[in-house]
Amino acid sequence: MTARPPSPRSVAGWALRSPETLSATEQLNLKSVRANCLEIDALTRHVRSFATMLTERQGERLLDWLDAVRQDDLPSLHTLAAGIDRDREARHRRLTLPWSSGVVEGHVNRIKMLKRQMFGRAGFALLRKRVLPAG
Repeated sequence: MTARPPSPRSVAGWALRSPETLSATEQLNLKSVRANCLEIDALTRHVRSFATMLTERQGERLLDWLDAVRQDDLPSLHTLAAGIDRDREARHRRLTLPWSSGVVEGHVNRIKMLKRQMFGRAGFALLRKRVLPAG
């Protein structure tokens, strides 16, 4: 009798999470899956390398990472690499510079939410009062 293979969702969760957050059983299961499937092994290596590059702001590694992805037969990652390559300079700057547009994006998101909530209910004057701070 053979053991039932893990679900794709489980394998994806193991591959996408940081190795330190996996339990001993999960680490063993992922190790077994990676040993039996070269594509999952390559995918896990690339995903973890990309995550490290993002969290540690190692933009200088971007071109090497893109080359490594292109060398493996992983069509989904080739699509990601092509998207990154289309605007490589902006992606490189995002990974190396200390500035973030997160605060601005948060305000834009909040304004869009207010606009959706008020659609068809009130005019521009009320929207303006809700968006602009009282002063």
